[in-house]
Amino acid sequence: MKIALMDSGIGLLAAAAALRTLRPDVDLVLSSNPASMPWGPRTPEEVAALALDCARAAAALEPDALVVACNTASVHALAALRAELEPALPVIGTVPAIKPAAALGGPVAIWATPITTGSAYQRGLIRDFAGTAAVTEVACPGLADAVEHGDDAAIEAAIADAAARTPAGTAAIVLGCTHYELVADRIRAAVASIAAPGLTLHGSADAVAAQALRRVADPSRTGEATVTVLHAGTPAQFPPAALLYPQGLTLATPAPTA
Repeated sequence: MKIALMDSGIGLLAAAAALRTLRPDVDLVLSSNPASMPWGPRTPEEVAALALDCARAAAALEPDALVVACNTASVHALAALRAELEPALPVIGTVPAIKPAAALGGPVAIWATPITTGSAYQRGLIRDFAGTAAVTEVACPGLADAVEHGDDAAIEAAIADAAARTPAGTAAIVLGCTHYELVADRIRAAVASIAAPGLTLHGSADAVAAQALRRVADPSRTGEATVTVLHAGTPAQFPPAALLYPQGLTLATPAPTA
């Protein structure tokens, strides 16, 4: 089995690591365009064009499914990707986990990129799935870019800035950008003093990975646990910054042999 994931950069690591946990044999194609990072400030048209390029490069390797492991690309390019690639190639988008976060009943904060925060897309998800939960949208300028480059000081500053704008008593934080899942522990630590006891963080990687496996036409097919990296459609090395995060280390570690 081969599953491709596409993102602007290393935000796809969270879903890829979740896939590796669920199916240790799965062959992974990681298609991104880090030179174009960040996608958040770009126009919807630019995001769609970049996402299509990454998806086409991945599709050329004939995967069994394609995961759009990027919230921004899911907002602006999912329809175009599905129109071009389905039904031959199942395309799975990424949706912020607002529904399960709100189901717990407490106040919810959605950490997301500036372009997603306040967007009609996110407001629609809040309207449809938040129920009666109080929801605060928290823009996180610079955080995805800092995570991408492994810039520790910039990560710390961006998280501290967002934490300062997160309401006291917040019971759940939705990680509305796949890059944020790579620093979830640091986000939790930054809000610990003001959040409600038992704070939960809600990413999308596990749900997306499970959905991708459900969409594969022949789940009995086995793989060899390979990882293929594409940058702007060109074969590339595993990104050094990926090794700064647990998910990257999981993918870089050879799978055990039988």
